[in-house]
Amino acid sequence: MNKILVVYFSAGGVTANAAEKLAKAADADLYEIKPAVPYTSADLNWNDKSSRSSMEMNDKSYRPELADHDAPVTEHDTVLLGFPIWWYTAPTIINTFLESYDFSGKTIILFATSGGSGLGHTAADLEKSCPGAVIKNGKLLNGNPSESMLRQWVETL
Repeated sequence: MNKILVVYFSAGGVTANAAEKLAKAADADLYEIKPAVPYTSADLNWNDKSSRSSMEMNDKSYRPELADHDAPVTEHDTVLLGFPIWWYTAPTIINTFLESYDFSGKTIILFATSGGSGLGHTAADLEKSCPGAVIKNGKLLNGNPSESMLRQWVETL
């Protein structure tokens, strides 16, 4: 692999922890996707059909606004893109991020954290948001992945 960028969205800190460890293991740069309006715990209540996250995920065309557009995408060949799994796929803010940059010629490898579901069809769900890129499902990084396990995974990419 060439120059790697680890990009992540984390709602509760679990994905942030995995991304930070992954960036260290991969000797990669790190960038956090932040929403313009931060999510509250009420926003993330998936049991509440009127919560912000529920409403966003029920409208796949919705694109939450980003806090910034400063990701150093052009400087990297490979992007390891992480997020929590929401409703069996990536949160719609991931589409916002992908649609905000040109990923042509880049490889995007997904990683996620989840309380119960896998990556499923997430790569296929995101393909239209990053034309010209190769996007692949990668790995669930639940629990507390060790740096050596992460390094081994990165070496297989």
